[in-house]
Amino acid sequence: MWNFDGAFWRALLEWLGHGLWPLTWWQLVLLALATTHLTIISVTVFLHRCQSHRALELGPVPSHFFRFWLWLTTGMVTREWVAVHRKHHAKCESPEDPHSPQQRGLRQVLWQGAELYRRESASAQTLRSYGQGTPDDWLERRLYSRYPGLGIALLLVLELLLFGFAGLALWAVQMAWIPFWAAGVVNGVGHYWGYRNFEVQDASRNILPWGLLIGGEELHNNHHTYPTAARFSVRRHEFDVGWLYIRLLQRLGWARVRKTPPRWREGAPRAEADEATLEALITHRYEAMARYARGLRAACRAEVQGLKARQAHRDEVSRLRQVRRWLVRDQERLPQHARAELAQVCAAHPVLDQMLTMREELRQLWLNTSHTREQLTAELRAWCRKAEASNIRMLQEFSLALRAVQR
Repeated sequence: MWNFDGAFWRALLEWLGHGLWPLTWWQLVLLALATTHLTIISVTVFLHRCQSHRALELGPVPSHFFRFWLWLTTGMVTREWVAVHRKHHAKCESPEDPHSPQQRGLRQVLWQGAELYRRESASAQTLRSYGQGTPDDWLERRLYSRYPGLGIALLLVLELLLFGFAGLALWAVQMAWIPFWAAGVVNGVGHYWGYRNFEVQDASRNILPWGLLIGGEELHNNHHTYPTAARFSVRRHEFDVGWLYIRLLQRLGWARVRKTPPRWREGAPRAEADEATLEALITHRYEAMARYARGLRAACRAEVQGLKARQAHRDEVSRLRQVRRWLVRDQERLPQHARAELAQVCAAHPVLDQMLTMREELRQLWLNTSHTREQLTAELRAWCRKAEASNIRMLQEFSLALRAVQR
């Protein structure tokens, strides 16, 4: 018979309270931040950029470490995560999108994002269609995919042994980190609120300033614009933490970047637009439209100042300010009420009318697949001549930049 006296139970409770490695509360906070940060980096570098989009290649050391760490701290299976994410890109903002707040509402994606992921990852059709090319070695088949819950159970036991009851709180934070930040905030808020550098077909947004918590994933609009690029930052004020770690892995010889976002570079302007200009425009089409959008906003501000100088009626100024957000939207993505408002504004402001008309003409150059390269080059040359012959400074400067941009 076992005989446990009061001293034994007191010693047991004391051990459960402190564990084998007692830490102060601030040390536990630092440990939680460090471990969850490592998990975020594992998701963004390994699962997202490497496995889902093939933006980089990782050596065996970081690949095996990231897989082990994700198994230990999340229980996520590589093939399942990759399949769900690829389907998100393929069906973005449609009813088939696994986690679109435009379809399901922000509240559901934000607070039930993990459940939406689990539901989609259980679909055999999704795994067959989108889960190809992921690791399929002995470890994956016999351990990681076969026993996805074993890792997080081992982590719980380990942290209870080391930190006692405080380890349970640490484990709970680690278990909630990815479901909230990745499945909820990035997938939800990242398609609902924030700023956009580029006018892409989905509702993706950049949601600064969460870089240290989400590892660069907050630059969601940039990623949806260049999904196969290993670096998510494109503006000077943007900081991609994941890219910092990729560069470190490159220095160690453990990573090879396959693609980064195209960089806008200008040389001497060509005498007139030619095939090289057309190729450069198609390569940099998103950046070109972003620059055009900045010019449109500047022209709109100038029109507002002109109305104020003429002491126009307050309603005219208000109407112009209200449509400013719609100036940079593609026509097919404009709500019906916005089209009517824009039509009224364009009728009253010929400069904005011409700029919007020429924006659509420029966009059609890479959307029109029925024309030959020679025809498209001639159309671009005519567009540049028309822009430079206008009395609109923004159009003249933009055309000059187009003739100077390098592929």
